[in-house]
Amino acid sequence: MFSLKLKDLWPRIWMRYSGLNRLGRLASYIAAFGAAPSYGRVPLARFGSHGYISWSAIIHHQKLKIKKRCFIGDSVTIYQDNEGDEIVLSEGVHIHRNTILHTGRGGKINIGAETHIQPRCQVVSFNGPIKIGDRGEIAPHCAFYSYTHGVAPGLPVRGQPLESKGGITLGNDVWLGFGVIVIDGVHIGNDAIVGAGSVVTKDIPENSIAVGNPARVVKMR
Repeated sequence: MFSLKLKDLWPRIWMRYSGLNRLGRLASYIAAFGAAPSYGRVPLARFGSHGYISWSAIIHHQKLKIKKRCFIGDSVTIYQDNEGDEIVLSEGVHIHRNTILHTGRGGKINIGAETHIQPRCQVVSFNGPIKIGDRGEIAPHCAFYSYTHGVAPGLPVRGQPLESKGGITLGNDVWLGFGVIVIDGVHIGNDAIVGAGSVVTKDIPENSIAVGNPARVVKMR
């Protein structure tokens, strides 16, 4: 009985000291002793006011804002390029293994409450914002880019300026299947579903189901 209580108390005690700095992340590391890896550590996020931040996460971002109960998993990268604007993780956001969040000049990322981003996704914002609403479910290997490269003749693509059509917006309760790519300038409405492997190049209305490359609405919910 005593050992069971000690097992329950251990993560609660250490997660009180969790946070973004090295000591805070060390506290999360110690709190995870005895817990299952990966998804098994998600419950720890609710024990600390700053959530759970994996020791192996790479965080180089001066404008990162993390609300309560967030989970940042193993090998997640959160990176601020030159003049990159803020990244906001609202309460209860989960960012899982090997996902990249990256802001550069003119870019910002806002992820709504209780949204879950599964492993190996890329969310990269330059020249335009990326906003993902509340309770979103983003499957593995999804990608969001709020910009494109210029393609004018006579100059290598690498040397051309970045262009944006205004960024990317996802409403609340949006579900994206495995490997969905969302292109700059797109709005996906509330409660929409996008099927696995789709490439979203145009707006998707709320309460619709879209699939394909380019993604097209096939039915309404």
